[in-house]
Amino acid sequence: MSFTRRQVFGLTIGAAAFVAAGSRVSFAATDQTEEAIKAFTGGADPKEGTVSLDTPEIAENGNTVPVGVSVDSPMTADSFVESVLILADGNPNPAVATFHFTAMSGVAEAKTRIRLAKTQNVIAVAKMNDGSTFIDRKEVKVTIGGCGG
Repeated sequence: MSFTRRQVFGLTIGAAAFVAAGSRVSFAATDQTEEAIKAFTGGADPKEGTVSLDTPEIAENGNTVPVGVSVDSPMTADSFVESVLILADGNPNPAVATFHFTAMSGVAEAKTRIRLAKTQNVIAVAKMNDGSTFIDRKEVKVTIGGCGG
């Protein structure tokens, strides 16, 4: 079976269109992010403060954005951080990472690198052992998206 240049060109364009149509990235809706926060907090509205998010203001490349989180807690048997949820509200899946702690952790701090699709809010939600929850948000401006953006 032989093909003409025109047929090969047509197949190439068709294949490229098919791949492009199938690779569109959909981004998380605000309600998905809020649902994830509500699921993590058990429906409670987190308060501002106690948790601190450390992100760059501008990320040159969204493929690897450094993120740090710390929670002001004595980390004793009576008062400690159970877990911290990191979300990115503009990514296809808003939940990025969950860190778990115990009183024996000593400090409630974690650092990681995340992928951001576009300029968006990075959110940290901390859950304490007494059930209280705290939140911090930072906007990160992304110049080159990391999730196909």
